[in-house]
Amino acid sequence: MKIIKATLSILFVFLFLSNSIIYAEDQMEKGIVKLPKPILKGTVSVEETIEKRRSVRRYSKKDITLKEVSQLLWAAQGITGGSGLRAAPSAGATYPLEVYVVKKDGIFHYSPQDHGLRLIVQGDKREKLKDACWGQGFVAQAPLDIVISAVYDRVTSRYGERGIRYTDIEVGHAAENVHLQAVALGLDSVPVGAFKDDEVSTLLGLSKEEKPIYIIPVGYGE
Repeated sequence: MKIIKATLSILFVFLFLSNSIIYAEDQMEKGIVKLPKPILKGTVSVEETIEKRRSVRRYSKKDITLKEVSQLLWAAQGITGGSGLRAAPSAGATYPLEVYVVKKDGIFHYSPQDHGLRLIVQGDKREKLKDACWGQGFVAQAPLDIVISAVYDRVTSRYGERGIRYTDIEVGHAAENVHLQAVALGLDSVPVGAFKDDEVSTLLGLSKEEKPIYIIPVGYGE
C-alpha cells in the first residue's frame, strides 16, 4: 500500500509540473478542472499595461502556464465579490457572456462559479479555429485562443432590443480586461473579429442561442 501511495504521489507531481490538468476528486462529478487561484495584486500598474498594449500577430513556441490561463480567464469573467459579481461590468448583472479556451490539449469552457474548466473537445483544434478565422495563421500559432460568446436573450429578455447593444458593450469590457491582463503577465495578444460564425459555433458546440463574438489569441510574441 505504501508503495502504491508513493507511486501515485510521484505521478501527481509529474503531471502537475508538466502543466497537465488534474481532476480534483470533488470536481469529477461536475467534470470541472479547478484552476489555480488568481493573483489579486500585481507588480505592473494599469497605466503601464495601457501604454504597452499592442496587437501582436507572431508568437513563439513557448507555452503559457495554467496559472497564466487562470489569470486571463479571471480577468475576463472571474468572480470578484461575495455576491457573485464579475470582473467585467454587465447590464443588470445578467452576464450573457460565455468564455472558451482553445489550446493544444483541447477546447474548454470556463466556469466562473468554480473558477475552473470543463473539457468540450479533446485534442489540438487550433488549426481548425484558424481555418474558421479565414486562415489567419497566428490563431493556430498562439498557444492559447480565448473565444468569447454571448447569449443575447439573457439581456434582451429584460431590456428588449437595447440589450443587444448592452451585450456588445460588455464583450468589449471583458476583452480589454484580457488584453491588459496579458500585458501585466508579460504576454501578447491580438483582437480577432474576422471569422466564420457558423464554423466557430460548430467547433465549440454552441447552441443556436449562443453566438461567438470575439477571439483573442494570447502568447509570447517573437
